[in-house]
Amino acid sequence: MAGKVIIFSAPSGSGKSTVINHLLGIHPEFEFSISATSRAPRGNERDGVEYYFINAARFRELIAEDAFVEYEEVYHDRFYGTLKKEVQRIWDNGHVIIFDVDVKGGVSLKKYFGGCALSVLIVPPDIGTLRKRLTGRGTDTSEAIEERVQKAAWELGYAEGKFDRTLVNDVLENTLYEAEQIVDKFLGK
Repeated sequence: MAGKVIIFSAPSGSGKSTVINHLLGIHPEFEFSISATSRAPRGNERDGVEYYFINAARFRELIAEDAFVEYEEVYHDRFYGTLKKEVQRIWDNGHVIIFDVDVKGGVSLKKYFGGCALSVLIVPPDIGTLRKRLTGRGTDTSEAIEERVQKAAWELGYAEGKFDRTLVNDVLENTLYEAEQIVDKFLGK
């Protein structure tokens, strides 16, 4: 199964991390791809565990060196990307790569990996539900929440027709079951 990748994308607050963590828990052959970012660590985040933390200047240098499979400047000086050496590390372990990326990153990864990749878009039932979920987290200001909601609305329009599958995360148990079925079919199980 090495050489395969599964890409999960979603607007912030759609449940992507919950789905990914569920699948990682039941598939020992899966390994999570650690993204690089230029943002500062939050809370107890550690370099090389949740993200590879790289300042914006060094991120730009790595872009110039063609060190990324994909990258994006999500906000001014806030970069996210997938290092080529991270992909190779996971494949060298004989594992299937699981990506947790934003919508533009998911489209870029699907283009890069082609038929070796399954791309899944996770969406909320509606924007009102998304706003409620983001507010319920208690981690962002109301301005940050509105920025995320606006970005989500744009992402959903951009993503249309660009993913292999779309999962509406309305009832979590159903979403997890459907994610298992989609992944198992892709892997030929």
